[in-house]
Amino acid sequence: MIVSGHKIVKHVLCFRQWSRKNYAVFNSLKQEVVIGHLSCKTADASLSKNHKPIIKMSEITALEQKVLSDGLITHEEALLLSEVTDKEKLYAAADRIRQHFHGNKFDLCTIVNARSGRCSENCKWCAQSSHYKTSIEEYDLIDPDKAIAQAKINEKAGVHKFSLVTSGKAISHSNLDKLCKIYDTLRRESSLELCASMGLLDREKLHKLALSGVKNYHCNIETAPSFFPALCSTHSTEEKIATLEAARAEGMGLCSGGIIGMGETMEQRIEMAIALQSIWVNSIPMNILNPIPGTPLENTPPLTDEEILTTMALFRFTNPKALIRFAGGRTLILHIQDRALKAGINAALVGDLLTTVGVGMKEDIAHFKAMGFEC
Repeated sequence: MIVSGHKIVKHVLCFRQWSRKNYAVFNSLKQEVVIGHLSCKTADASLSKNHKPIIKMSEITALEQKVLSDGLITHEEALLLSEVTDKEKLYAAADRIRQHFHGNKFDLCTIVNARSGRCSENCKWCAQSSHYKTSIEEYDLIDPDKAIAQAKINEKAGVHKFSLVTSGKAISHSNLDKLCKIYDTLRRESSLELCASMGLLDREKLHKLALSGVKNYHCNIETAPSFFPALCSTHSTEEKIATLEAARAEGMGLCSGGIIGMGETMEQRIEMAIALQSIWVNSIPMNILNPIPGTPLENTPPLTDEEILTTMALFRFTNPKALIRFAGGRTLILHIQDRALKAGINAALVGDLLTTVGVGMKEDIAHFKAMGFEC
């Protein structure tokens, strides 16, 4: 409002979407803004909660149709969706996208911790880092017979994929050769689709895995590239993406996701989703931070149910053809698991995890089938 003599001149600025950049500029001008159908003075505007833009159902539908027509939504469009007031409509739209591209097929994978602890990296969330004092079991390499037996048990239970996972920045050539023998045996004696997660590998090591029958390589980017340096300083997002690109060059499918709830914002979760979209990953594990005592994130407060479900739905919108996979931390969200299954999820990591206990495999499979999925 500007007073000119006795006349009040009202300057109104209209926005479809309100952002911190808008706020910084127009608060300095003391202007009044209209956000959707909301009018407020910038000096009184709350960007985080109180004055979200009003997103019409038609806008959700338009973005849903864009995805169903093989379009890719942008970071800005995903951010707009994150601010939808009626979250149930957002979740339902994500579920329709899942049904369109995947039907009711549900992918199941399991992992075995093939090398545990003593990792040189300083990832703040990880119990296996040598930088922190945690109570995990440490061993150099799993017994081959134990790994093969576990894989066959998992296959008998109905699992589709099996992965060996090792701690450390990158597995050594000598240990890799030993693990490749496990894959050689499983390739001959099972019908499992074989996967691997062994750190930041070069083409030579990835080629060995491919020759041993490994079809998919896993390397999480973990979080938004802009936030990753706050969580780890011993390697970079760029190194992770280089590993994934090298794995694709060896003919492997890509599995990469991250952990939510490590202090990042919703906008940074969207940044992670768009980063994964840009490299066309096939499978996205969605981990919920399970704070481990002894790590720097041990006292991190949990996300709300709405934040978790909204993130899952947005990952489905941004990566419609990927498997969006339950992964670590699922025991923390069992009370909203069924809602997540109707918000874009269509895969799960089942059984016990690397350093935490998972959910019973048989119970999982029975429940997913009861929810209408084909496992």
